[in-house]
Amino acid sequence: MGGGGRWRRGLRPGAPGSRTSRLELYYDLVFVFAFLTVTSVTSARATVPGLVSALLVLSLLWWCWTGFTALGNAVRTDQGVLPAVGFLTLAATFLLALVMPKAFVDRPGGLNGPIVFAGCYFLIRALQLAVFGWLARGDPARLRRWALLAALPVISTGFLVVAALVPHRLAEGVAQGWIRLALWLAALLTEYIGGVTLGRQHWVVVSAGHWAERHALIVLVALGESIIALGFGPKFATELPLTWEVMVGAVLGIAVASALWWAYFDTLALAVEQALHRTREPVARARLARDAYTYLHLPMITGIILFALGLKDLLAEGADPETPTWGPPLGVYWVAVLWGGVALYLLALAACGLRALRVLRWPPVAGAVLLAVLAPIGARIPELVALAVLAVVCVATVVTQTVTDGDLRRDVRRVAEEEEHAAEIEHTRWRGRHL
Repeated sequence: MGGGGRWRRGLRPGAPGSRTSRLELYYDLVFVFAFLTVTSVTSARATVPGLVSALLVLSLLWWCWTGFTALGNAVRTDQGVLPAVGFLTLAATFLLALVMPKAFVDRPGGLNGPIVFAGCYFLIRALQLAVFGWLARGDPARLRRWALLAALPVISTGFLVVAALVPHRLAEGVAQGWIRLALWLAALLTEYIGGVTLGRQHWVVVSAGHWAERHALIVLVALGESIIALGFGPKFATELPLTWEVMVGAVLGIAVASALWWAYFDTLALAVEQALHRTREPVARARLARDAYTYLHLPMITGIILFALGLKDLLAEGADPETPTWGPPLGVYWVAVLWGGVALYLLALAACGLRALRVLRWPPVAGAVLLAVLAPIGARIPELVALAVLAVVCVATVVTQTVTDGDLRRDVRRVAEEEEHAAEIEHTRWRGRHL
């Protein structure tokens, strides 16, 4: 009784059947703003170093998100003191997103942007690790492991601070930028490699359903960003006259986004979640969760954000009556961003399926290869035509995948429907008894 009382006054552990809490959904709203900021900043700096910088920021942002997801899997984030931790995390994440345009190089006036970014990042990670440290109290072995994990954000934040203060004293121009990027990469590798190496034997996925649901929701957030980028790109919905080019561009953008949704949610998301449920051994389950979700969902999110980045400006330009019919040629940089983002997403889907299901689903790989083969042509054709080609490849990929999945798709969806039906019956019974 005393132990339960302590849990009620402080933290409540997660349960195998727990799902996403409303606080976690609220937290994800910040990521809508964060993803928008990433695309806006990268769009303003349409260069290779600018793109690399955006990917580094996105990767650190992902690590913040996945840490909060792991926290929500271990304990109930809407019970006890956890809502206060969640609100502090929310505020720190919002500030992190707000300072992204100044994350690499400080600008005149106001606070030092890179230092503020580093401080917000450290606060987010410290809040997450403080909860895990509280869970480890009373167990010397777990506490020692926690101390090693807690050192990682200190080291990574140190790299970010050094990146803010040192490069301009060592070099100028391009060399200075690459030194800064190298320090950011060191911070990123410290968290990813160190965290996974130290935690792989001791981290437990309490609820497979919660873990899968959280990652499915963040994919939805990223897809929502692509639709927002389509609708609120410069002048696309507000200033351009309603022409066939505008209407065709809008439909093509929705077609690609819908194909990306179908490629993940129709079968793969359900199948991977079911594989995670069937993996009962704790270490094997944790490794599957790490590989299929923590690692392989990052390139999915990155691919969607790159696609959104390509949509943000190019559709408005392609539909503008003052530009050549159907827009100017897409160009090498933007074909790499727009088509490359979709290809990265498709390859991540194939890798996720291979890791979780032990089956290589070939249509996403074929779609990515086809985009790579057609890329030299895509760089030379008008922007809206290039988007049309992308839409055809994406739709053909998901149609082929749906057909070739065959028995796998039927079995996976049957199990998902039976689980949903059983849960509805049980919930109805409970409500009848207690409400």
